[in-house]
Amino acid sequence: MAATTTAQVTPVTTEHPATAPEEAHQRRWVASWAASPTAGCTIPESKCPAGDGLGDQTVRNPVFLSVGGTEVRIRLSNAFGSEAVQVGAASVALRASGANTVAESMRRLTFDGRPGATIPPGADVCSDPAPLTTEALTELLVSVHVVDTAGPVTNHPFTAQTNYLSQGDRALSVSGTGYAVIWCWMLLSGVDVLAPPHVRGTVVTLGDSITDTGMSSGDANRRWPDHLARRLNATGEPALSVANAGLSGNRLLQPREGRHQHGIAARARLERDVLAQPGVRTVIVLEGVNDIGYGASAADLIAGYREIAGRCHAAGLRVLGGTVLPFKGSALWDGRRRRIWEEVNAWLRAGDGFDGVIDFAAATAAEDDPLRLAPAYDCGDHLHPNDAGTRAIAEAVDLSLLTPPAERAREHRRA
Repeated sequence: MAATTTAQVTPVTTEHPATAPEEAHQRRWVASWAASPTAGCTIPESKCPAGDGLGDQTVRNPVFLSVGGTEVRIRLSNAFGSEAVQVGAASVALRASGANTVAESMRRLTFDGRPGATIPPGADVCSDPAPLTTEALTELLVSVHVVDTAGPVTNHPFTAQTNYLSQGDRALSVSGTGYAVIWCWMLLSGVDVLAPPHVRGTVVTLGDSITDTGMSSGDANRRWPDHLARRLNATGEPALSVANAGLSGNRLLQPREGRHQHGIAARARLERDVLAQPGVRTVIVLEGVNDIGYGASAADLIAGYREIAGRCHAAGLRVLGGTVLPFKGSALWDGRRRRIWEEVNAWLRAGDGFDGVIDFAAATAAEDDPLRLAPAYDCGDHLHPNDAGTRAIAEAVDLSLLTPPAERAREHRRA
């Protein structure tokens, strides 16, 4: 794997020291949407061409914004590419329906003032800001034309989202005509907005498939981080944007050998997928069931949680630990794994090392058996939550935990 760099990506707020405090505060970039990248590969029964590469094709990616703003920029990733990606053109627009854009919202994007960019292997690039007023909980279409053959393509393979691909350069096409359906986000790893004053930063949700998509309905934005964004926007309080750093099949400690679609381990991707997110303030960790299912010990998992929490604290972030959801009856369950799950969750509930604990397990467990997902929340495999389950996970988050008590007190005094 090529070493990841972050060329042109700024993981801190874009503020100007020479301006007055209030004016500087208004120049706050936050991650309104994110998807953790993985290496392109061929996945059986998937309409994702990332393993084959791209050449003179345009990717059109729909994204669900957690907060709105007055300007927008995109982040493109070639983190796992073996050759440079030649971007000929890129655009962002409000989504009308399918691959169709709202015509008057179409914005051509530039990179250091140029219409395209070369993304070296192992690198990310960020577009220049484009003026576009967006609202929270709305969808954008981000289009990227790849000039030369580039493959395999860095992508996010499991999306619960219909995405689009066309031949030729259709980045600035208002119409979705000519776009075919694909099942992955390719190249795009983040969309940032210049946020209004009440948005104080970003909360990043680090997890596996339960955070990535669960078994939520496609094209409905019902992942639990989406529901968390809805809750935050409904409060009327100083808000946080939400960046989803979930990856289906991901593990906290080790990668899945030969399964590139599940990404590198959470502790190995922490710097890129969490710490480098613009405006990041708080991290919620919900990982561990795949580690338990594939042989990790409780001691190893606890050491992994401590490492994640320590690195987040060293970066000045608030970090919350989430208990592992019950999974009795699933293909991963047996007596040994039950004991590890119980030991891990007991340690998590004790709160050692984290700034707070969210008891996702208790919030989703069956009333008559805390080892099982509640039937109303179970997609049927006894492991992944359905739409009601992802909502229950989001509702289990105590929003007051997302900001430090001293900061909440300051905000109440200002109000």
